[in-house]
Amino acid sequence: MTATGTFTPAPGTAPLPRMIVAQTVLETRLLLRNGEQLLLTVIIPALLLWLFSAVRIVDTGEGERVAFLAPGVLALAVLATAFTGQAIATGFERRYGVLKRLGASPLPRWALMTAKTGSVLAIEALQVVLLVVIALALGWSPHGNPLVVAVLLVLGTASFSGLGLLMAGTLRAEATLAAANLVFVLLLLTGGVLVPLDTFPEGVRPVLEALPITALAEGLRDVLRDGAGTPWPELGVLAVWAVLGLAAAARFFRWE
Repeated sequence: MTATGTFTPAPGTAPLPRMIVAQTVLETRLLLRNGEQLLLTVIIPALLLWLFSAVRIVDTGEGERVAFLAPGVLALAVLATAFTGQAIATGFERRYGVLKRLGASPLPRWALMTAKTGSVLAIEALQVVLLVVIALALGWSPHGNPLVVAVLLVLGTASFSGLGLLMAGTLRAEATLAAANLVFVLLLLTGGVLVPLDTFPEGVRPVLEALPITALAEGLRDVLRDGAGTPWPELGVLAVWAVLGLAAAARFFRWE
């Protein structure tokens, strides 16, 4: 007979926090290796910030163009990562059975979604650093409370993550790919990212102001450009979208 303790380490499931961290690192590495995702989440926002700040393509009103554009592009980066990129990646993981296999592993399904959210936050941190460096090089002078900015970014991430997971968990992968990119372009053009809201007809402004991308862009702009305090209306809009999106994703998400 073999004495107890001969085989070390003893086989078994790793502690849950270690599994979540390992899955988060893996998800982050996969995102960083995906050239198409990097183009969408990093390169396009950076190019838009540089191009629209350097060249007067649209009328951004009084003041420095970069002061208007930098908060909007930060919001766009969150949209690209938390919604578009996550929806497409998760949709194809669902199609190829990756989610089904991971769901059968010792890692709980809620922990898998936590790891995906952690990887999104890690990518967003890299985006924020890159975009802030570019904006500062273009002459940006941000104002406001960094803590309020962080709360806006986290709530925006929750809003877009819920909507992205809802789309990925209910539509076919090809439909998710088309719909996520279409929504990205539409919100880029109408969400106050590059074009001020006052250029749109008055009748559609209330609808646009209720969008999460608009709330995030305008909230960041109020704080970083105007030095305002806590933008409660925008935080309220993001909180509603976050609750509704995450609740709908939890209710209707299909793993197969």
